[in-house]
Amino acid sequence: MPELPEVEVVRHGLAPAVSGATIEAIEVYDERSLRRHPGPAEDFIDRLTGARLDSAVRRGKFLWLPLHDEEGDPAEALVVHLGMSGQVLLRQRDADDGPLTRIRLDIVHPEHGPLRLNFVDQRIFGSMAIDALAPTADGAAGGYGSAQPSIPSQVAHIARDPLDDAFDDRLFLRRLAARRTTIKRALLDQTLVSGIGNIYADEALWAARVHYDQPTEHLGPRRARTLLAEVRTVLRRALEEGGTSFDAQYVNVNGASGYFSHSLRAYGQQGRPCERCGGLIVRVQFMNRGSHYCPRCQRIRVRRA
Repeated sequence: MPELPEVEVVRHGLAPAVSGATIEAIEVYDERSLRRHPGPAEDFIDRLTGARLDSAVRRGKFLWLPLHDEEGDPAEALVVHLGMSGQVLLRQRDADDGPLTRIRLDIVHPEHGPLRLNFVDQRIFGSMAIDALAPTADGAAGGYGSAQPSIPSQVAHIARDPLDDAFDDRLFLRRLAARRTTIKRALLDQTLVSGIGNIYADEALWAARVHYDQPTEHLGPRRARTLLAEVRTVLRRALEEGGTSFDAQYVNVNGASGYFSHSLRAYGQQGRPCERCGGLIVRVQFMNRGSHYCPRCQRIRVRRA
């Protein structure tokens, strides 16, 4: 599943093309990609035709395009969730849609002219939906890419991510210490901290020398702060390198792959020596997926009473 860096790369690529653009036509090829939209395809098409897009905004792994309101701040947004294999591709109007395109938006931008947005999704776990915007609980901007203090109702339960200017370190550390779980489960809990998936959790835990099954109540404030710092470092490095691509299921809006996969030190490195201590990286089953770590330098630690 695309994680924060991959979704941010898509948002960054979309922003100049959609901000101020008008939707001229919509084609829904597969209504399964509207599973989160509160209505049929006809409602989706009618409400979007002629709408003007305000910007491109992201929180965690969610992306939304606020719909411009002539009377004030946007009241609704086109919410995009990439799921496991979703892509949003920018194309020229005469480009072939391809067999995996589920929804097509024809837009026109005052500077860039006519363009096409293709929502491509091989496994059809992603979606598009029109959703109402509500005020944020803390009064800060809803997500990266807009100063508006609003967020789609479908995204309101998602916590802020560590790269968000409004992310509250003390609140996160306090909530983390109160959890009775293990650290990787906590990092993957999008209601506690968003944007982190399996890849970047493994990378940050390796960098902080923390075992994936470390109990959160025994992590301690110093190690927790170190881990949070490593999470930010890993996410920023991945952003600089365009995200992580293992196959054609993750590309940016122009169809190009990211290359952070060449910088991975734990995820997918099973059987290879740890760059830090020389021990072998192993992969173990975890939550219907895998955890990658070094048993030699990532050990479970229990704090003494």
